[in-house]
Amino acid sequence: MMSTPLSDLQPGQVLARGVARALCELGLDCVPEMPLRPRLRADLMALDRKGEIWIVECKSSRTDFTSDRKWGGYLEWCDRYFWAVDDAFPTELLPEGTGLFIADGYGAEMIREAPLDKLAPTRRKALTLDFARAAARRLQRLTDPGLDGLAP
Repeated sequence: MMSTPLSDLQPGQVLARGVARALCELGLDCVPEMPLRPRLRADLMALDRKGEIWIVECKSSRTDFTSDRKWGGYLEWCDRYFWAVDDAFPTELLPEGTGLFIADGYGAEMIREAPLDKLAPTRRKALTLDFARAAARRLQRLTDPGLDGLAP
């Protein structure tokens, strides 16, 4: 299977690719564009070996950040919440009490670790199942692109 060239990706997707690579190196597995509820979709959701759930929101510019005020809604869906931005982003805009990655299309560096705010066990179980099912559906689409009718 071929990967999408960087030149074909939107700026936020470039950041997500770099962060996903970094998270993989840290032992986490990612699902990009993970639906959480109607009108709320995490740029990246990651799961570690112990079941901890991270969400990373990618912001490609000041305008991208200031025009999207949904970020507080993500906090109830993860144990740790991070931002991913490029090295030109004005990081002083980002709220305290959140994690930070500086990223490009090839990798990312964690600048600030996000505080741990543990999910309730029932929410964790539901999210872990959603994560697994989303990953399995996407794999099925890759292995059988002609398959119709699979939910996103």
